[in-house]
Amino acid sequence: MGSSGFCVICMLHSLVALTSGALMMLYTNEVSIFVHGIEVATKLKGSTPNDQLLIQTSDSFSGLLLFAIGFLLFMVAFVKDREFQSFFAKGCVLLHVSMAIWRIYFEMKLQDLAHDLPRQVVGDIALALSWVFFLVYSWREKYD
Repeated sequence: MGSSGFCVICMLHSLVALTSGALMMLYTNEVSIFVHGIEVATKLKGSTPNDQLLIQTSDSFSGLLLFAIGFLLFMVAFVKDREFQSFFAKGCVLLHVSMAIWRIYFEMKLQDLAHDLPRQVVGDIALALSWVFFLVYSWREKYD
């Protein structure tokens, strides 16, 4: 499973990142309403035209970054070097756990986003666990 497991996990994460990024870039308002609800999405949109443009631009760039990460994951999926796969998986675990911690400490302070927090933290931990399972399996495969 080592290499094929790495490829599958990368492809799944890539698909999620590419889809999310494209939706954030092209359908910013619709995604915001879907994720946060109409009331919160309206608050997050900004009150002045200048604020709205700045927030929409920021959201579009965030989507572009997510899309680029998805593309990078797609390219990395085909790397066959086990050392690199292990290094990359450890980095992904660190990234997802850091994101969950960031959400807990900073997003919790924003009342409008606090109700989404548990779902998002569970998602971050689930993504981290997929890499942990890969690391455990590859470690088990290496030392058996």
